[in-house]
Amino acid sequence: MLSQESHLSDQELVLAVDGELPPARAEQAAAHLLECWPCRARKQEMEHAIADFVHLHRDHLDPLLPSPAGPRALLKAQLAELASAPQPWTLRWPRALAWKQAAAALLFGVILAAGYQYWLQVSVPRAALRSVPVSFPEPSLTPGAVATVNRDQICASPGPKNRTVPVSLQRRVFEEYGIPRAEPHAYEVDYLITPALGGAEDIRNLWPQSYTSAVWNARVKDALEDRLHAMVCDGGLDLVAAQHDISSDWIAAYKKYFNTDEPLERAP
Repeated sequence: MLSQESHLSDQELVLAVDGELPPARAEQAAAHLLECWPCRARKQEMEHAIADFVHLHRDHLDPLLPSPAGPRALLKAQLAELASAPQPWTLRWPRALAWKQAAAALLFGVILAAGYQYWLQVSVPRAALRSVPVSFPEPSLTPGAVATVNRDQICASPGPKNRTVPVSLQRRVFEEYGIPRAEPHAYEVDYLITPALGGAEDIRNLWPQSYTSAVWNARVKDALEDRLHAMVCDGGLDLVAAQHDISSDWIAAYKKYFNTDEPLERAP
């Protein structure tokens, strides 16, 4: 049985959306999704992205694809003609050549269609995943990194709660998450463990988080960071515990420390 701490991977979520998980794994994934808000939200984002691609494909790409009806009709006509009237050998060569051309055209159409379907099944899910808003970091890319566990050091700091991420490092983060052409104003390259809680300026601690496209967006996480910083500096929460909670599952941490299942419009 999956636990909330072991989230479903993007690949498993795509297979779950397509109904392609093995029966036993599908039952485990369904049970996990009933209890795991981040995975449900991620699955919903994938479904919306794939639906958007299907609409784009139907409205703009389908009209550009050649119809297989022409080569198929030509082949049927050639076969019928050859079957109905045997010809002298002097005339069979041109007709045989025409038949071969029609067969080759049909074979090319079949190969093209098969290749296109394979591309849809293999490439499109990955492309769709890369186009959806990112509300939860990929653990393999952003496990979190700590610069300090000294409470006095972070609470006595007069500087801003976050440091600006250099543009070059932001570009590397976008590339790692497969969205190199992302609009920077639509995302915050965010610290998983904010520097205000001792987080490091390290690519393992950075990820592109949507400002507005997802329910659990960058502004919601900012409210959590403020709450945890205040609790740590007031002595109500251990710094290491705060670092662990926000890096392991920041959405679960938000629900825990704000005592709510949904983001608050304005955190108290």
